[in-house]
Amino acid sequence: MSSTPKHLRNISTSSMRDINNEFHNCNSPRTPGFIRQRRPSHSNEIPAEISKLNGTNHLLIDDKAKYKSMWIRAHSSLWMLLSLLLLIYLGHLYMWAMVVVIQIFMAHELFNLLRKANTNNQDKRLPKFKFLNWHFFFTAMLYVYGRILSQQLVNTVSSDKFLYRLVSNVIKYQMVICYFLYIAGFVWFILSLRKRYYKYQFGQYAWIHMILIVVFAQSAFTVANIFEGIFWFLFPAGLIAMNDVAAYFFGFFFGRTPLIKLSPKKTWEGFIGASVATMIAAFAFANFLGRFQWLTCPRKDLSTGWLKCDPDPIFKPEYIPLPTLIAQWLPWKEIAVLPVQWHALWMGLFASIIAPFGGFFASGFKRAFKIKDFGDSIPGHGGVTDRMDCQMVMAVFVYIYYQSFIAPHDYSVEMVLGQVLRNLDMEEQHALYNKLGQVLRERRFIQD
Repeated sequence: MSSTPKHLRNISTSSMRDINNEFHNCNSPRTPGFIRQRRPSHSNEIPAEISKLNGTNHLLIDDKAKYKSMWIRAHSSLWMLLSLLLLIYLGHLYMWAMVVVIQIFMAHELFNLLRKANTNNQDKRLPKFKFLNWHFFFTAMLYVYGRILSQQLVNTVSSDKFLYRLVSNVIKYQMVICYFLYIAGFVWFILSLRKRYYKYQFGQYAWIHMILIVVFAQSAFTVANIFEGIFWFLFPAGLIAMNDVAAYFFGFFFGRTPLIKLSPKKTWEGFIGASVATMIAAFAFANFLGRFQWLTCPRKDLSTGWLKCDPDPIFKPEYIPLPTLIAQWLPWKEIAVLPVQWHALWMGLFASIIAPFGGFFASGFKRAFKIKDFGDSIPGHGGVTDRMDCQMVMAVFVYIYYQSFIAPHDYSVEMVLGQVLRNLDMEEQHALYNKLGQVLRERRFIQD
């Protein structure tokens, strides 16, 4: 009887041959060009033998599926553009509603992200916990928009005493209402804590607050920009879209040099080409949009009527004479330039160089969770959050730039009275009116 152990007798001859070959390869000397390197099976890096061919990087070239992806992306972009144009035509209030809808989609995608990453399915054992997420979300929405739209609400309501007093009280006690709503959510969270789920629940609590900061930080500035004039929303959003499209096509046809490891399909050719195209488009696009009063007039209430205003000086054309050598070959001797076009160059520079880092941040975030997109709401683009990554960075910059370098800082009588009357009810406003009349009569008597 053979002395070979029973568990070794079942090994086939071919298997033994493979083992011997592997043993021989492991012990045989290797030349420097034949060193075997193990690569993690779930690595996010592109293998060198795939990303390089004959010394040239081929990230997007000769990809058979790229044309199909391009057409799907183009159709989705067209529908989004048409929808945006309709909302612009309808006015500021509808655009504010669009921002709210975008916020809800973003929050939904981000809330689901952590649940997808939870391999223990702990969220299924806490079915009511997701309602707490939305409680904090709508509390934050009430707080942010209550502060931004307080003046517009006062200007919108009629002179009806009851309605005016109701709106005034809501604005006056808005912070108190939001605070106690947050405290109610805090108590709700404490009472919902369950043994063996503490770590998951506190992680969710921190996740909720991070989402609120990410979502509402940019949306608050976006809504503020809209009410300063649709131009200050549409122009920066258009710059981001132009830069994204230009980077896609420049990288599609010319991309060979990888830009950043977080986004393997981003190339230096696409980045540089998009930057130049965005700067040129910014100068021309600002001149086009700045000629529409509907886009440049600020909205002081929540009505949807047509806007009429004296254009801001930055939207009034200035005529610059052309040099003689150029003018002799052209039918015109001067060109009309809006002052806002010079500001547009700075915004175009930011949109092409700094704003893309919002997309790189989102790419790194998705890599951390090993997902391709935040969602699938928009065919060819992923989720709503995938389209808003650069917009978040741009909206904050435009608001700060506008308030620092463009918005007038002198205080008019209308502005001062608006700030004072916002916190007064009808009786207090009547008393203030009588007091001002008495003061004016006394001063007139002294002067006479």
